[in-house]
Amino acid sequence: MNLTKTKEFAKILRLHALNMTSKAGSSHIGSMFSIADIVAVLFNDVLKIKPKNPNYKLRDRFILSKGHSGGIIYAALAEKGFFSKKKLEDYCKNGSNLSGHISHYKVSGVEFSTGSLGHGLSVSCGIALANLRRNVRVFNLMSDGELDEGSNWEAFMFASHHKLSNLINIIDYNKLQSIETVKKTLNLEPLESKLVSFGWKVFNVDGHNHKQIYSKIRKKKIRSKRKPICIIAHTIKGKGVKFMENNNLWHYRAAKNEELKKAIKHICR
Repeated sequence: MNLTKTKEFAKILRLHALNMTSKAGSSHIGSMFSIADIVAVLFNDVLKIKPKNPNYKLRDRFILSKGHSGGIIYAALAEKGFFSKKKLEDYCKNGSNLSGHISHYKVSGVEFSTGSLGHGLSVSCGIALANLRRNVRVFNLMSDGELDEGSNWEAFMFASHHKLSNLINIIDYNKLQSIETVKKTLNLEPLESKLVSFGWKVFNVDGHNHKQIYSKIRKKKIRSKRKPICIIAHTIKGKGVKFMENNNLWHYRAAKNEELKKAIKHICR
């Protein structure tokens, strides 16, 4: 792992996402920033993928269950060469395939369309089961508020029952939902103990520390006694731009004019 390159990649992803949402007047920049470092490590250092052969049978599968953060995944795919970076300029435009909630329709590198929360982990379980005897890993990245959906807990049971050791679920634990904090909306704690009781191997990491993230999901460490793995990534919504951090206003707003200029300066420091 080259920490300098991964740090630079995370910065580039944030800048893409910021400019895309600003130009489109769209939302969810705070949610994109909270996963930027996780996405940077996955796409720069971990995922076995081939941009020139996106349907390569033994590729790792990545599912973004929190589909509203799709803009930053499009940015990662463009940077990795799945499609032209110029295409990012069409984000959220009428007729564009780069919709606000991530879509696989005519978008190379996207495995599954999401947006309605609670689907990604179940789909990931199915893909992992189908590839359990092959050298294929399945990564699902989900939100913490998404854990309010009962389908996820069914999927946790399913994955443990079938010993899906090739499944890695990552929870973006930024502790904010669309309106209120996770704790006030529907408290998830003790989250680690719950997941362990469901038969998962669980790790807690700083979701903005590239070295910590990599240490838990790198290939040599990925299997764990026939158990699925869950990474609880403690993050900050809006991370990277001080006036956006832990401010749920940026679940809905796009930075414009002076706000945009200030946000770019924060990211480029």
